[in-house]
Amino acid sequence: MSSMGMRRILLMLLFLLPLTGFSQVSILDNVANAIKSGNSKEISKYFDNNVEITILDKESVYSKVQAEMVLRDFFAKNPVQSFELIHRGKAEGSAYAIGPLKSTNQSFRVYFYIKNKGNTQLIQEMRFEKKK
Repeated sequence: MSSMGMRRILLMLLFLLPLTGFSQVSILDNVANAIKSGNSKEISKYFDNNVEITILDKESVYSKVQAEMVLRDFFAKNPVQSFELIHRGKAEGSAYAIGPLKSTNQSFRVYFYIKNKGNTQLIQEMRFEKKK
């Protein structure tokens, strides 16, 4: 193989390798944007079959459909004014994000946890806690 051909392969690898590590970042951003717009239907696209949702002191495990309804109700009662991710992290096969959500009623600390299931990343847990 010529050095020119080898260079092309190396350049392609340099561009493609970073993309493989960012798949979880994009789902974090997608979920964050859906939270920001109060879009429970968009968030539910990333739910696993069962999702643990905590809103203030009420914690339960819901089916994907029930979880979407719980979030829709939450956003109806707490219209989002602003949301941003301030912390994100990842470990082998999982990722999480934390950020403040300001609604017309009160402020929350939002946490969500995503885990790899096969070739997809799915939300396992979401928490909306009263911001202190």
